[in-house]
Amino acid sequence: MIKTILTISALAFFSLGVSAQPTNKFINQEKLKTMEANKNNTPVNHQFMPLPYAYDALEPHIDKLTMEIHYSRHHRVYYDNFIKAISGTPLENMTINELFEKMSTLPAAVRNNGGGYYNHELFWENMAPGGVPMSENFGKILTSKFGSLEKLKEEFAAAGMTRFGSGWAWLNVDVNGNLFISSTPNQDNPLMDIAEKRGTPLLAMDVWEHAYYLKYQNKRADYITAFWNVINWKVVEERYDEAIVKNK
Repeated sequence: MIKTILTISALAFFSLGVSAQPTNKFINQEKLKTMEANKNNTPVNHQFMPLPYAYDALEPHIDKLTMEIHYSRHHRVYYDNFIKAISGTPLENMTINELFEKMSTLPAAVRNNGGGYYNHELFWENMAPGGVPMSENFGKILTSKFGSLEKLKEEFAAAGMTRFGSGWAWLNVDVNGNLFISSTPNQDNPLMDIAEKRGTPLLAMDVWEHAYYLKYQNKRADYITAFWNVINWKVVEERYDEAIVKNK
């Protein structure tokens, strides 16, 4: 009888102790899960994130119908096919960055769809209704590299205009903290080990025709000019800061 009472009391005390733990314990548990996933012990949960604004939020620069088709069809198909390509294989236990590190050895379905999934996630985050201006400090960083913000704009536009066929234009930072602009074909990106020049993408611009054809038809230059009006420079700068810290 005494043993039973003591056992119940101990359980009650333990229960109270657990419930009284601070919220950050659960945050740490989530971090632990992520770390375990990165150790390739369990399948990584690649998520199809919601669009961070309404389909018509980028009007008049990017039209509602283009956004709806681009996000809900093109991007969704890339995601679905990516998950299908890695499911049931050792690749499903790898993070997207781990996959990019060895992309040259992987099937085309993983390269095309994994890139399409990841690139579009960055693209949506890169934009905001009316755009978000860059900070004075980040403007100085960009100016010190490119000479002026106008020069940056010209070089970035050229990367998009000279990409033959479909692909992407990028503003990146390399492991030494150097900013550079590049372009990749199809759904490749600078994180992949097949990229001509590797780095961390900060700003992504989709120059596939489905990104602009309904509104701009074959006038890619007009689309590129319009894109500059919706850039979320706060997000671009945050990616830059994260990359600099990571590469130290």
